[in-house]
Amino acid sequence: MTVPKSHPRYQSLHIRERLVSGVASGIASQVGLIAHGRGEAFDYLIGERTTGSAMHATEAAVAMLASARNPVISVNGNVAALVPGEIVELGRILDAKIEINLFYRTEERVCTIANHLHEHGASEVFGEYPDPDSTLPLDHPRSLVCEEGIGSADVVLVPLEDGDRCQALVDMGKSVIAIDLNPLSRTAQTATITIVDNVVRTIPAMIKIARQMKDPPSDRLDEIVSQYDNRETLMAAIEEICGAYSEKSGEF
Repeated sequence: MTVPKSHPRYQSLHIRERLVSGVASGIASQVGLIAHGRGEAFDYLIGERTTGSAMHATEAAVAMLASARNPVISVNGNVAALVPGEIVELGRILDAKIEINLFYRTEERVCTIANHLHEHGASEVFGEYPDPDSTLPLDHPRSLVCEEGIGSADVVLVPLEDGDRCQALVDMGKSVIAIDLNPLSRTAQTATITIVDNVVRTIPAMIKIARQMKDPPSDRLDEIVSQYDNRETLMAAIEEICGAYSEKSGEF
């Protein structure tokens, strides 16, 4: 189905169509459609826009990635379906590795996602051949990681994440940047930095900020990160949701 740009819900429907195509091609999973629908509900609540708290978190996230020793961008099916080229570009600018990590993992699906990322310009993608001696303390396929990637990363960007892996990464001493539209989720509450925004807006915004932050003094990056407080940012996100709801309710 081709969604006309004149449709008032064009952007939302276009995203859905990309995910449906991702499922058909073997990139995304059907369960990923449910996860997207849950996130879309929260996107309505924030007004389908990048809020002030989200932009604040995005700036801190880019600073953290830019100052990292071994930054890694973790990719699942929904991310690969929605922002493949943008993920590759962000990794290039920040010199961050890209690693596929899936809950509903099959070797065929991992290979399909890797090929998809290569088609969008990725020169190297980790995740097809995880290291048996470098696993996360989890009892499902997300435990499978590459030592050169997530296994030895100090900062991991985990768009559209589930809480148990986020907790495992934090417990291992890694800094975790999450993109999660639900500020009350386990992921949002556990991550070092949580960006309460839609991934299709966040990754382009990160690219823009990363270009602006190119080669800044390391002490400036450290200052941005040290001044960030995730608890305060999440509280601000909740207040923004309540404010958006009040504005809408006043229209009736």
